[in-house]
Amino acid sequence: MIEILDPTQLPRAREAGALVATMLQALKSRSTVGTNLLDIDLWAHRMITEAGAQSCYVDYEPSFGRGPFGHYICTSVNDAVLHGLPHDYPLADGDLLSLDLAVSLGEVVADSAISFIVGDAKPAECVALIDATERALSAGIAAAGPGTRIGDISHAIGSVLSGAGYPINTEFGGHGVGSTMHQDPHVSNTGRPGRGYKLRPGLLLALEPWVMADTATLVTDADGWTLRSATGCRTAHSEHTIAITNDGAEILTLPK
Repeated sequence: MIEILDPTQLPRAREAGALVATMLQALKSRSTVGTNLLDIDLWAHRMITEAGAQSCYVDYEPSFGRGPFGHYICTSVNDAVLHGLPHDYPLADGDLLSLDLAVSLGEVVADSAISFIVGDAKPAECVALIDATERALSAGIAAAGPGTRIGDISHAIGSVLSGAGYPINTEFGGHGVGSTMHQDPHVSNTGRPGRGYKLRPGLLLALEPWVMADTATLVTDADGWTLRSATGCRTAHSEHTIAITNDGAEILTLPK
């Protein structure tokens, strides 16, 4: 299903996006050396509840996962890149942490992810991975607007990622959002321009470039959820929810 919001829903989409952006920045600031992933999940739960919002993850039970997710945020560390299930792990100096958060507020969903390095260590490989996903995300957003096509976004994202020398996995990518978290259209992280669904005002898209340093192959962790690089290499993930408007693409999850 492709859901198109009417103009009266856009203010609610902005509120949902602002909440997700604020939460991610707050959680980033609290994620220091020694912080446990379960504490991050607890903080996310409290923030969602206090905001009067609803988690999109806690009861999420897709075909590729093992039962309901059961947590409120995805916490992916180092070689984990997507759907990281929070568990008893204290963060170490130099860990590359990706936080992925989706909530529903006012019956509209916003979805965003950030990657950052914990502590004082700044491994060059991690800096480069994060930079590539952030630049790819910016390129994808710049390619989006009324009348452009999904393939234009995918091509823009893929050009940055491949140009940085990273393999691209096409199993998971961006997607439509609206009253639910995962909707059509699928937005691959590589593609051909001029192809696919033509974007219309009122469409919400979650664009999410992610990469693994030296492989395009994923493996599923023993927890049934966490997706890791097959080689154990470092990974990164960046994501924004955007709204297609008459004037272009508005980033809903941009931090203030």
